[in-house]
Amino acid sequence: MTALTPPEGLLVPPGHGRAIRTAAQQVTFKVTGSHSRSASSFEVLVPPGFDVGAHVHSRSEELFYVLEGELDMLAFEPVVRTADRWQRWESSSGNRVVRATPGTVIVVPPGCPHAFANPTGEPAKMFFQASPPPDHERYFEELLAILDRGGPPDHAAIEELRARYDIEQLTPLRHGPAENVTPAGP
Repeated sequence: MTALTPPEGLLVPPGHGRAIRTAAQQVTFKVTGSHSRSASSFEVLVPPGFDVGAHVHSRSEELFYVLEGELDMLAFEPVVRTADRWQRWESSSGNRVVRATPGTVIVVPPGCPHAFANPTGEPAKMFFQASPPPDHERYFEELLAILDRGGPPDHAAIEELRARYDIEQLTPLRHGPAENVTPAGP
C-alpha cells in the first residue's frame, strides 16, 4: 500500500515570483494556473499616465487591491458608453469613477465594464487576481512585449491580442505621461 503525500500550499515571499518588465511597467506572477485551478494572482506596477482603457470580459472575474499610490477605477455599466474617455462615466444608480487609494478593493464580475488608470506622477502598485487561469498570464506576457517595442502603443496588435483573450475594448489603452489622463471627479 502506497502512502499518500499530503498536499502543500504555495508561499511566495515578498520580492519573489516571475517578473516581466518593460521600461516603465512590471507584472510579477505570484500564483499561476500551475498552482491554482481557481485564479491567477499578480502584483502590478502601474506607471504614471497608464490607462488600461475601459473593457469587459464575458468569462473572467477580477479582483483589484490597491497596495501603493492612487488609481482611478470603475466597475459598472455606465448610462452612456463614450468611445474615448471613461473617467466621466456614471451608472444609472449614480456610481462614478473612484480615486482608489491603498486598501481599496474592487471586484469585477463577468460582463461588467471596468478600467483603471494612474492619473498621478508616481507609480502605483496593485494586487490583481483573475479567474479562471491562465488567460491573464498569457495576456500580460504578450501585452508587455507589445508595449516594450518603444514608441506609441501598437493599437492594432493590442486589439488583436485582446480579441483572443476575451477582452472587449470599450475605450483605448493609453501609455504615456500622467498629463494625458483626466482625473476622476465631476
